[in-house]
Amino acid sequence: MSSSDAGLKARITTDMKTAMKSGDKSRLGTIRLILAAIKQVEVDQRIELDDAAVTTILDKMTKQRRESISQYDKAGRDDLSAVEAAEIEVLKTYLPEPLSDAEINALIDAAISDTGAGSIKDMGKVMGQLKPKMQGRADMGAVSGMIKSRLNA
Repeated sequence: MSSSDAGLKARITTDMKTAMKSGDKSRLGTIRLILAAIKQVEVDQRIELDDAAVTTILDKMTKQRRESISQYDKAGRDDLSAVEAAEIEVLKTYLPEPLSDAEINALIDAAISDTGAGSIKDMGKVMGQLKPKMQGRADMGAVSGMIKSRLNA
């Protein structure tokens, strides 16, 4: 295993030790959740995850928290919503820099052009091309909506 394979995971593990030493309980709790999710996939699939796979897990965890915040806000549970928002902030520190709206639009335009997508039936082709480029850098739900609106136009 090369050091680049363990890059992101090693950084998260180091940050866990730092959080333990500094007594940052909320950050520590979130980091432990991240490491547990990584370990679960590694044990289930009997593999060592690379940075791309770890990013996919982080992206999924962020999406789950956004959905929880939406549900908590509807239920008027600002206390629980705040906990999820704090966890998102920790997760974001391990995700790549988010794409700007202009970058997202340019990637969508290029993917539609490259795949020759002409209708909503081509949605899968476009998403297939975009997902590896945008994973962890954009809200794929929002991107999906943007693609749909372009293909329906």
